[in-house]
Amino acid sequence: MVISEHSSSFSSLKSRWLITGGAGFIGCNMIKRLLDMGATSIRVLDNLSVGSREGLNRVCTFAEIDAPVLPTTDSSSVKLVAADIRDPAACLYATRDIDVIVHLAANTGVAPSVENPRLDMETNVIGTLNMLEAARENGAKRFIFASSGAPIGECEPPIHEELAPHPVSPYGASKLSGEGYCSAYYRTFGVETVCLRFGNVYGPLSSHKSSVIAKFIRQALKGEVCEIYGDGYQTRDFIYIEDLVDAIIKAAETRAAGEIFQIATNKEHTVNEVAAIISGQLRMKADRTLTARNMSPRIGDVRRNFSDTSKAVRLLNWKSNVQLDEGIGRTVEWFLQHVK
Repeated sequence: MVISEHSSSFSSLKSRWLITGGAGFIGCNMIKRLLDMGATSIRVLDNLSVGSREGLNRVCTFAEIDAPVLPTTDSSSVKLVAADIRDPAACLYATRDIDVIVHLAANTGVAPSVENPRLDMETNVIGTLNMLEAARENGAKRFIFASSGAPIGECEPPIHEELAPHPVSPYGASKLSGEGYCSAYYRTFGVETVCLRFGNVYGPLSSHKSSVIAKFIRQALKGEVCEIYGDGYQTRDFIYIEDLVDAIIKAAETRAAGEIFQIATNKEHTVNEVAAIISGQLRMKADRTLTARNMSPRIGDVRRNFSDTSKAVRLLNWKSNVQLDEGIGRTVEWFLQHVK
């Protein structure tokens, strides 16, 4: 069922937020935005395998808390629970007295899922089930699941929500399972789930991210050769982090539930284009260049990928605003200012 009104029955600023994987790239940007908006209650559940306390410190002051008692006297707006979503007790503990859950924690990417399919499944399937069960048990009002275009697999783009999924990689299979459980928990138990299929996200605070834009900038600044898998003409839909955070907030506030949305730019760019833009920005801003070489294609990668975002425009009242040139320019500037 979809309710097509854009307004919500609760305020995002007054809501109590839990962000799983909140010490990572997207999570830290999400926390920064919420604090800038005036939110006063944010909890983070993160095992710190990718994200870090140092990364979290870049955007906020936080207090670290442990089970079994959630303190009520600490005045910090952000509280960290350093635990793993594969632990159902930790999920149950972290979701107590929470209104909105933004479930970002995952084993992310095609290559890691090919290397270790079991870890990918345990994190992305069992971990998501643990979080949904905890949301149901503790009565969270909204559950936002970070998915991707990977469940669809190889198809003629643009990707849209009505396409039948045929995942190519274990990562795509595990994200598809998460989407399925979100649908079931909404329709069976009434947990208000919203699945957001993120495009390829980039932007500030991505210094440890392994996706192509952050990796190429980092390697170029170190004078390393950037590796392009295949001929470089494979396409992706690259979305700037500020636009993505906007979509998450819209998903928290909308009255649409039990639905999947493509969250991207509705544009495709080749990896070669991205490398050329990064090289131009580095030359202009730092008198540096990017050197690349072609490698063998990676197993599990699709050839073309971009999204039709018309459903998000219609039901979330959301669309992306930052163009790729501008977004890469901002990202390069952040790396030059903050990464040694």
